[in-house]
Amino acid sequence: MDEEIILGQADICKYMYGFVDSMTLRCVVELGIPDIIHSHGRPITLTEILNGIPNLSSSFDINYLQGIMTILVRRRVFAVHKFDPKDGTNLTEIRYGLTPSSKCLLKDSKFNLAPFVLLETHPWITDPWNYLGKCVQEGGSGFVKAHGSDVFKFGSDHPEFFKLFYDGMECSTKVLVQVVLDKYQQVFKDVKSIVDVGGGTGMMISEIVKNHPHIKGINFDLPHVVAEAPDYPGVEHVGGDMFVEIPQADAITMKGILHDWNDDACVKILENCKKAIPKNGKVIIIDCVLNPDGDDLFDDIKVVSDLGMRVHCSDGKERTEAEWEKLLKKGGFPRYKITHVVTVQSMIEAYPE
Repeated sequence: MDEEIILGQADICKYMYGFVDSMTLRCVVELGIPDIIHSHGRPITLTEILNGIPNLSSSFDINYLQGIMTILVRRRVFAVHKFDPKDGTNLTEIRYGLTPSSKCLLKDSKFNLAPFVLLETHPWITDPWNYLGKCVQEGGSGFVKAHGSDVFKFGSDHPEFFKLFYDGMECSTKVLVQVVLDKYQQVFKDVKSIVDVGGGTGMMISEIVKNHPHIKGINFDLPHVVAEAPDYPGVEHVGGDMFVEIPQADAITMKGILHDWNDDACVKILENCKKAIPKNGKVIIIDCVLNPDGDDLFDDIKVVSDLGMRVHCSDGKERTEAEWEKLLKKGGFPRYKITHVVTVQSMIEAYPE
């Protein structure tokens, strides 16, 4: 066999078993392994990890744990320590420590991504991918094919999905919001009121208001969503439908909203945004700007997200800058500015004149 065939086989095997990475990641989150290691304040052995796992039965299997940790060490989620850092002597047992990746899974971390992992690896989210071929043949949403209704109706009918979804979205949003608030304070400089359209339980708008107390915040989402939202100082929760009317404000924010919808639906949302803000107002869109040929840190994830949006929302998609420009003009926003934030999403400031 020539070298090309061998390399091709290696690639196919790597991609075929890609699901193992996400399942092992889910496992260590469910078992709380990053927190177990963190609680010791040092790298620990497999036995020490086992001793920290709750509800461990007498028939536990340390070989499973070793296999899981071996994979995640290769993925740099955990680190292996074979020497005592104090004197460099060989340790009698391998010990496992945290890395920047596993520190993102600690419960007491401000930017804990564990709920996002649990969301994206849950069967509710992964099952629709099994219908990818049917989506090609028949069109439609893999989510509907798997669960019998779209994401929004499924969420309203299944409160447990609603909680899983918003917990995952909230924790992933925290990272992005912190970057925006730390580096791009000028975005909110002359704004006195902001509506967060599709703001879920209000985490993002609450962080904006906390950092800019002069701003009146309105968290706007479907009535059954805001009914579950906690109280935040300076934030008013308003239930409604963005396709009908959006509350008035100086500015509007939308994170991860427009990528759920086709162009016609997005134009309707943007038109309602334009009606809700003054002529000197703006809409701050936080969403992917797709670059299929790019090789930046998050470009590969953006391509995956594009397909994921199609699987879970039949009309959903990520957009290139050219597609954003066309969409914004149709919606009444001829002028815009894109700021590439160091995350999956970018920040698009759109102006009605």
